[in-house]
Amino acid sequence: MSYFKQKLNTPLTSAFDLLSQLHDLKGLVFLHDQNFPVIAFLPQKFLIFQKSIIQQFHQTEFNQYQIQAKATTVTEFSKFDPTAQTSQRDVTFNGGYIGFFSYDYSANQHVNISSHPQPSFFLGQYSTFLRFQDNAWYFHSDEAKAQLIFSRISDLINQPTPKNLSTLSLLEKCHPRWSKQQYIKAFQHVQEYIKAGDCYQINLTQEFKATAKGSLLNSAPALWQLTHAPYAGYLKIDDFELLSCSPELFIEFQQNRKIKTRPIKGTMPRFDNPEDDRISKETLCKSEKDQAENVMIVDLLRNDLSVYAETGSVSTTKLFEIESFNQVHHMVSEITATLKEEINPMQMLLSALPGGSITGAPKIRAMQIIEELEGAPRGAYCGSLGYFNFDGTGRWNILIRSIQKYQNELSMWAGGGITIASDAEAEYQECFDKISAMLDLLNTWQKTEV
Repeated sequence: MSYFKQKLNTPLTSAFDLLSQLHDLKGLVFLHDQNFPVIAFLPQKFLIFQKSIIQQFHQTEFNQYQIQAKATTVTEFSKFDPTAQTSQRDVTFNGGYIGFFSYDYSANQHVNISSHPQPSFFLGQYSTFLRFQDNAWYFHSDEAKAQLIFSRISDLINQPTPKNLSTLSLLEKCHPRWSKQQYIKAFQHVQEYIKAGDCYQINLTQEFKATAKGSLLNSAPALWQLTHAPYAGYLKIDDFELLSCSPELFIEFQQNRKIKTRPIKGTMPRFDNPEDDRISKETLCKSEKDQAENVMIVDLLRNDLSVYAETGSVSTTKLFEIESFNQVHHMVSEITATLKEEINPMQMLLSALPGGSITGAPKIRAMQIIEELEGAPRGAYCGSLGYFNFDGTGRWNILIRSIQKYQNELSMWAGGGITIASDAEAEYQECFDKISAMLDLLNTWQKTEV
């Protein structure tokens, strides 16, 4: 089958403008993908899991889909051909599977937890997409009707009257579901479990929520500009929207079955004053507590990877690096490995989810304690958004610093790893260090009564 590639003839260059024009297309998704931006739409087929029901749809006409009588499993849905590797040196999307897996779905593979009523996962097979390269957007497709699809997409993008999305409007401030006292009570319960020997780290998080109307996409340009997140993204499925401003890579699947994970554990705030900012970074760099917390997760992830990796291939290549983002400094480590030849990459991804950096250790008991203490399903938060190419290469993030909107309910979450050395006041403040700038910006869309 021939491959069709054509430069878009449009004055629009921002991902937001293009997403706005294409907003009514099924399976619309954007991945910043570490500076290799992609917008995909109209999957040939897709799986969706919601309210414990899995459904499979296939495309019948342009933007028209029909449900199949019986849905396959995720691993059966995902077909890979390692011989289809491209000549590109960098991992970029080149046609394959894009989607997200929520924390709820991922955790429920291992323990029994409650789930949010919104979609728990979505996975589409995409052969048609836009990619930003050489300062322009290019249309890519290997479908039989590629030229016709290109024409329809060009018409949508260049319609005389730009599409106006309904403005995001918060009917109340996005506020924490817990009071400070409630957070400290949950923190103390974690400490009791650690002292009893149930676990040695728990990632305790709290929800910030609001009632909202309009499109979450409208908030994307400002939030992406604020965070400059390497794993930013957007996904729309009917009345569910997911907006990622994530700085964290979960797993990168490279050529020749090489894999890489970069867990984040350890956070300090940024400051406008250069000297204050330097001190904050230096404090994190020398923090024995954060180093201990980080190495716990490194050990957990080494164990997760070793199940599917060639013997002796798991290696910690970087330890306690400090990465600086717009609002915070993070401590990041890196683990690499080589997958066994017989392993399906999707199987490995699902097995490793949810990521150890956002559960705790040991993972199974940590997830049980999280379910008991947090009091609400996380939904997409702490799940993963990303892609696989047909050759099995790909990149998946951890959905932190992310906002989800289902019908009129909007929420974001924040938290951190609790160990025996943790301080309740400091951990509570860390929640706000991570998202206060995003929260403040989000609240500028609060509807004011006249």
